[in-house]
Amino acid sequence: MADTGTKGARPEKGGGAQKGAGPQKAKGKKGPAQQAAAPETEAAVEPEEKLPARLRLRYESEIMPEIMRELKIDNRMRAPRLAKIVINLALGDARENVKLLDAAAEELRLIAGQKPVITKARRAISNFKLREGMPIGTMVTLRRERMYEFFDRLVNIALPRVRDFRGVTDKSFDGRGNYSLGIREHTIFPELNLDKVDKVKGLTISIITTARTDNEGYMLLRAMGMPFRAASGERDMVRTAA
Repeated sequence: MADTGTKGARPEKGGGAQKGAGPQKAKGKKGPAQQAAAPETEAAVEPEEKLPARLRLRYESEIMPEIMRELKIDNRMRAPRLAKIVINLALGDARENVKLLDAAAEELRLIAGQKPVITKARRAISNFKLREGMPIGTMVTLRRERMYEFFDRLVNIALPRVRDFRGVTDKSFDGRGNYSLGIREHTIFPELNLDKVDKVKGLTISIITTARTDNEGYMLLRAMGMPFRAASGERDMVRTAA
């Protein structure tokens, strides 16, 4: 007699629901409310378009053609321009109190608009109680738009706030068109809150250019607004001779 039981019988394909299997949600599909909110979320994440620095636009449209005409340069790539600006803030008291560097780094960040780095001693000097690798200051390097924005604020806002200001010297070029400027009081920058400044600090600003000579560097910085002293007639004679 043939066995008509169901023992060992296999279910047909597609037949019956599997044990414990519930309704599955479709992956990758969003509801109407989520689809409507998606464009708003994506639009909010998009970064805002940054406006170019006004000094850079003025350099390309006015200053560069004038310098090329005075120096008799035909190629625009040969015209001197700013390469980078390095701001250095050294603290001798940081040997005894490292916490001073935190306040100095925050103040330099407000001045430059960019996070600085901590500088450390390259070698040990026993007379100054200095060990190799000891943090002694902070510095920041500016390029492109931030470089032009800082230079604009420096010559038009910060330097005129110096007490009894009569211009900067033109004797601080290094022989290759680069210029260094020392500032005794960093509080001349309006970005700082004087109530939170515990100590007045000094800054060293190095302006690196693509100029080949000091005369080219002088012409570039003067055209961009650097307030050199009017008494420096020797530099004007060199410019005329060139």
